[in-house]
Amino acid sequence: MSKRALQIQQLNTKMEAFTEMTSVSMPPTGWIKAIRVAIGMSLQQMGKKLSISKQSMLEIEKREKEGTITLNALKAAAEVLDMELVYGFVPKDGTLEKMIDRKAHELATTIVMRTSNTMKLEDQKNSDARIKKAIDEKATTFKNELPKILWD
Repeated sequence: MSKRALQIQQLNTKMEAFTEMTSVSMPPTGWIKAIRVAIGMSLQQMGKKLSISKQSMLEIEKREKEGTITLNALKAAAEVLDMELVYGFVPKDGTLEKMIDRKAHELATTIVMRTSNTMKLEDQKNSDARIKKAIDEKATTFKNELPKILWD
């Protein structure tokens, strides 16, 4: 197994833990405010623990709700709330392998179809089976080599 394949496999294993979390939506007020209110902590109390004013605490809750809060601010808020911040990414395709497969197939299709269209204009049209085979072969090459062009 190549070093890159091992890295992908290890990352997939780590990301699997986050997969179920994609269906969890943030409370309308944001996590910080929702938790703070639920446990009965005032803005002033939380601000004091963070060594900031009540107004600054309101600003943190606002930034979280808007999605402009920093990871450091989230970590600090989590610590004060006696929580742990969990942070991760989940591939939209389910796994990194599936994402790479899709991107390789898309790129291979673009390249092969461009060539096929040029050949068609020159009265050298390929059969659908030959085009499919060329796409599959090119996609396999891309998956094995992972060229940087895959991410353009």
